[in-house]
Amino acid sequence: MMVTTHVAAGLLLAVSVATFAPDFAIPAAIGAIIGGILPDIDFFIGAHRRTLHFPVYYTVAGGSVGLITIMTPSSLTVGITVGLLTAGIHSLSDWFGAGEELRPWERTSQRAVYIHPRQQWLRPQYVIRYDGAPEDLALTFALAVPAALTFDGWLRAIVIIGIVIAGGYTITRKYIPRWLEL
Repeated sequence: MMVTTHVAAGLLLAVSVATFAPDFAIPAAIGAIIGGILPDIDFFIGAHRRTLHFPVYYTVAGGSVGLITIMTPSSLTVGITVGLLTAGIHSLSDWFGAGEELRPWERTSQRAVYIHPRQQWLRPQYVIRYDGAPEDLALTFALAVPAALTFDGWLRAIVIIGIVIAGGYTITRKYIPRWLEL
């Protein structure tokens, strides 16, 4: 899935925080954006979907920090909790997409995301056929609408810019492998 889809999914957590604890809406949204992006940094620094994709560890850490947040909420703990939970959602949701290959529509990879405690790769499920597929764009849009309606100012602008970037990526996705080969 596209990073914009992951960020939009995390922003749903931030919308929940904004609804029940509006004072923590901004830290929650910032945590969601960072957590939605963080796992995909491994695309540039290591084995993609293995180096920084930790579906189990991010989720356990997010739940642990979440307990602290419930007992003693602060901007920092809310942001970290939402960031870790979003990174966990991101990491796990890549399992429902394609493999980590350059042309995922060809379905040549059996590696969706690595599960470190089990020391094994999960096989792609292709619910979202590949990152940038039309259904991925539709999911980004559907997940982003609540955030666009909840937040205003610069946060709303980031959500709208994310949707526009997702649309551009969807339009150009199948050309990217050719451009990289030039």
